[in-house]
Amino acid sequence: MNNLAGTLYIVATPIGNLRDITQRALDVFAQADLIAAEDTRHSGLLLAHYGIKKPFFALHDHNEQQKAAQLVAKLQQGMSIALISDAGTPLISDPGFHLVRQCRQAGIRVVPLPGACAAITALCASGIASDRFCFEGFLPAKSKGRRDKLEVLADEERTLIFYESTHRILDCLADMEAVFGADRYAVLAREITKSWETVSGDRLAALRAWLAEDPNRTKGEMVLIVEGKPKTQETVFSAQAIKALTLIARELPLKKAAAIVAEVYGYKKNALYQFGLAHFD
Repeated sequence: MNNLAGTLYIVATPIGNLRDITQRALDVFAQADLIAAEDTRHSGLLLAHYGIKKPFFALHDHNEQQKAAQLVAKLQQGMSIALISDAGTPLISDPGFHLVRQCRQAGIRVVPLPGACAAITALCASGIASDRFCFEGFLPAKSKGRRDKLEVLADEERTLIFYESTHRILDCLADMEAVFGADRYAVLAREITKSWETVSGDRLAALRAWLAEDPNRTKGEMVLIVEGKPKTQETVFSAQAIKALTLIARELPLKKAAAIVAEVYGYKKNALYQFGLAHFD
């Protein structure tokens, strides 16, 4: 076990189907001196399923900042520790950030083991653009805070990924509809890798109506994937309009010139103004 001494392992665990554990994760569990877990009872069931018995150390949102130093001290004494959360990859909307930061500041080796992550798993099945995305985790519980956060994201062109709870999903979709518009496309991935797995996509208004039809559709662990704001296409102006804007802008301020050309040729003045800013010296 000397090769594991003084090392913190970040170990991803299954998000539902226990067979999604990796062989490397099982090897680390078998050899580690201690398992730092969000819920020791929950994680105990996972290890028991694979016949592994190890001492646990409870590390969760409410005690991490106070307890992280104790784990760092154990690592400095040469212990090997595996950090896990209830499901998926630790630190992704789960505890672990403070511990990892303190370990790195103390020069302790931190080794991440790849594995299940609900956000990425759901994104892969969504059919929504996956080349650029941003993970936002859980939105605020209250509608006012939720809408304020969504307003900040309203013009985001990247795909948006959220986690949401069963008792807030309908209210969350209603707030998204109000901020993003009823026609923004979204996919709800529910109970991923479990027996009742469903991946359902539609416009926000239609998706919310569909969920409201059956209470069973709002139960379970949920990931919500929302399309980013569609890119606005640059207006193509006629050669005559561009020539007119060029000539008039030599004599008048660009904003005034854009207003005149817009009225004559039927374009939006702001679009002409932005064109002038981009193309005129």
